[in-house]
Amino acid sequence: MLNSNEINIIDLPKSMRAIVLDKPNDELTLSEVQIPLPIRGEQELLVKVEYVGLNPIDAELVKTGFCDWQYPHTIGFDAVGTVVEAKKGLFPNVGDRIMWHANIEKQGILSDYATVPNFAVSVVPNNISGSDAATLPCSGMAALIAMKKLQVTQGEVIFIDAGASSVGQFAIQFAKSLGADVFTTAAKRNHRLVKQLGADFVFDSQDDKLHQKISSEIGPEGFDAVLDSLGGEFTARNIELMRFCGRIACLKPLPFLEPALMFRKAPNIGVISLAGAWLSNSLCAQQKMGFMSNELLDAVAKNSVHTPEVTLVSFSAKDVSYALHTQINGGFTGKQVIKVG
Repeated sequence: MLNSNEINIIDLPKSMRAIVLDKPNDELTLSEVQIPLPIRGEQELLVKVEYVGLNPIDAELVKTGFCDWQYPHTIGFDAVGTVVEAKKGLFPNVGDRIMWHANIEKQGILSDYATVPNFAVSVVPNNISGSDAATLPCSGMAALIAMKKLQVTQGEVIFIDAGASSVGQFAIQFAKSLGADVFTTAAKRNHRLVKQLGADFVFDSQDDKLHQKISSEIGPEGFDAVLDSLGGEFTARNIELMRFCGRIACLKPLPFLEPALMFRKAPNIGVISLAGAWLSNSLCAQQKMGFMSNELLDAVAKNSVHTPEVTLVSFSAKDVSYALHTQINGGFTGKQVIKVG
């Protein structure tokens, strides 16, 4: 029974469904289990999860695991759901529909219920569907952080690799709103999409002569800024395409970069890590995630930013595993979202 400082609008079950990783594996095999409801802390909300957005990082961590995880581990980071239990006076409160990006060090949110600190969430406006909101946390925040790190300004030229990815789609829109000229890459079938989002120049990502064609178009000056979402060998290529002292924001770990390239280009390199807000134990950074979520939701509510097309995935270990294979293999456009509730 709840004490006088707590309220509850539904009868909560004692257990819930969850999709878990028994151990890291290359086959991306998952299990569906029944586990106890999580117990919320003093400043936490208990949320009935409705939608969970999938990201490439989900698939990568199912393969490799994470050093702080204990198994079985519930997967998933991006969630939308309704608060069902909270301390009286805490905001948001019972009945509010919220969105958040979860703490990588703790159990994930691909379950019927989850807990989250109240300061790391945002209330979803009524005119945004739960499935659309679930596309925003990881991809939208990564793109937003990239624009802030790159300090893109009116008239600058930015290169956004993989423009049809969910991060790329948001980044193109943000860059255009800042007045930049946008170059991007995409599979031919997605050229129309990225142009509709605002890209000025689109190159075929499968073109064997991609580097030469981009160099020819941009000229000797190079790009002012680059969003490097692919990493690996593409990071060095992207730095080569930049002007001297240009800025690059990287979504992947940095590869080895030849000293000659570093001296010749002297790039300003920024690394984007949403997990770092939790791993650094920075309350300020965690609160900023909530602020950025508000910024994203406001833009979507005003129709100034469009979310990627959603493909719904059933709440089953088999279907989620298949979706994770799709995340790794690529070849799809938009965002996969698991319907939980």
